[in-house]
Amino acid sequence: MKTIQQNKVLFMAQAAMIAAIYVVLTMLGASFAFGEVQLRFSEALTILPAFTPAAVPGVFLGCLISNILAGAILPDIIFGSLATLIGAVFTWLLRNRSKYLAPLPPIIANMLIVPFVLKYGYMAPFSIPFMMLTVGIGEILSCGVLGLLLYTALDRYRYVLFPRKIRQQ
Repeated sequence: MKTIQQNKVLFMAQAAMIAAIYVVLTMLGASFAFGEVQLRFSEALTILPAFTPAAVPGVFLGCLISNILAGAILPDIIFGSLATLIGAVFTWLLRNRSKYLAPLPPIIANMLIVPFVLKYGYMAPFSIPFMMLTVGIGEILSCGVLGLLLYTALDRYRYVLFPRKIRQQ
């Protein structure tokens, strides 16, 4: 019974650390993280569900907290965070496939959802297809390029950094 409790604590600790890192990275690059053209360095962390299921709530909560702290409007807080959650869930589902597929779900989810929030929530003057392009480019850079660099750096140490279970001693 003790091991089950320890594994729950490990899961929560991993999720909390990922959320905290996401918030810090977003706030450090806040001038690039919001608007019609966005580049969130923290979105590189959406690759982490390929390593641990704890990253799914971790990146979702990190995005939610970041949006709240940045003063985003309610539709952005809800739907922007849901876009990250959808991307994280599908990255987790693709975890045993090619590493090159892992960044695709957050890129696609954000590219399809965020432009509508920008257009109808923030009344951005640009067309939705144009904002899909600009948000998509930002996501490709953060999830695709930075995310894959992060994946490559972490892959060698995946079982040390992201142990699945605490073994009973």
